[in-house]
Amino acid sequence: MQAEIIAVGTEILLGQITNTNSTHIARGLAELGIDSYYQTVVGDNPQRLSAVIEIAAQRNDLVILTGGLGPTADDLTKQTLAHYLNVPLVEDAAAMQKITDWFAKNEQVMTANNRQQALYPQGAQPLVNHNGMAVGAFYQSSDSADFLLLPGPPRELAVMFDREAKPKLAAAYGDQAQIYSRVMRFYGITESALATKLQPLIDNQTAVTIAPYAKTNEVTLRLSAQAKTESAAKAAIDQVDQQIKALIGRYFYGYGDDNSLVNVVVKQLIDANLSITAAESLTAGLFQSTLGSVSGVSAVFPGGFVTYANEVKHQLVNVPQDIIDTDGVVSEATAKAMALGAQQQLQTDVAVSFTGVAGPDKLEGQPAGTVWLGLAYRQQAPIAQQFHFAGGRQRIRQRSVMAGLDLLRHALAADSTLKK
Repeated sequence: MQAEIIAVGTEILLGQITNTNSTHIARGLAELGIDSYYQTVVGDNPQRLSAVIEIAAQRNDLVILTGGLGPTADDLTKQTLAHYLNVPLVEDAAAMQKITDWFAKNEQVMTANNRQQALYPQGAQPLVNHNGMAVGAFYQSSDSADFLLLPGPPRELAVMFDREAKPKLAAAYGDQAQIYSRVMRFYGITESALATKLQPLIDNQTAVTIAPYAKTNEVTLRLSAQAKTESAAKAAIDQVDQQIKALIGRYFYGYGDDNSLVNVVVKQLIDANLSITAAESLTAGLFQSTLGSVSGVSAVFPGGFVTYANEVKHQLVNVPQDIIDTDGVVSEATAKAMALGAQQQLQTDVAVSFTGVAGPDKLEGQPAGTVWLGLAYRQQAPIAQQFHFAGGRQRIRQRSVMAGLDLLRHALAADSTLKK
């Protein structure tokens, strides 16, 4: 079973809006086990749209058109498709009533062109639009490709596709093997290094597809398997998952499209009932702001310190002046002193410190990107680790925060007193 997605809209071709609809549809098709090898964008032109429909229908079992179902002169998708199918457009009574009621409720005059939003190709199944007025349609043909008509506005399309179209597609093509996926997340390894270490697995992909993706400051792997049942796919994915962890497990931190390193670390702290604070110089509160983005962090995060100036490091977290004078602020000794001082000031279990050179200029003779992170963990002696980050000022600060989270993650993993 193969489908093609056609996004209709001159504004997409001009780069005025981003085509998020095709992404949403493609993911849904994969979940249904429907292959999608082509995605097309065409402007609001009936001749060009007709040509694209003709090509798509010849090489696919299902053609999905999104956009161009509205009331304006350039909304010609359903008219063009009806002409291609050689069927008339008919009115969906429920959709027409909804449109009429909306104009009456809002005390506006309904113009004649609004009626076309209730039209769909004869012989199709109308699809309810829960967030708008333009009705969708699913047309099944006995001698050609099937067609699915969806609206263009993303908030309308997503609900119609998920609630109306997908159940109909599942009923129509239910014998398809479905695709199941799992996302693994990694920090501390580049995409190229990850791909190199996993190359033997990638080269021998059979039942499970391994696809690496570079994200901001991290890398993900999507493991996908096509099977008749979820349990069969899960068994295949589990096997590859374990092989990957055997090779690069130290960089793995969690699962999921919507997961993040800070989510994982905050959950670990909450589960272990360990409180945390921070003393930040070059990051100027970015680490604590990142912690604060996670719901529930208040259970373990009472507050912290931004110690940008040298004298504030001494005043707020008791960094000895002789350390600053002798070692400088961009140093192992200062990072350790900042972490220990913050921990002692707020009596927390954990404290992380950040000191270094965000740039663009040098500091204490050290180049931009030189960063020291400190960690005071429970009753252990504080430690510090040096990093050299490339990039602009904000990039260096962001990478410092991620490195701080990862430093803490490894400390939590190594703590034998915690429940695993």
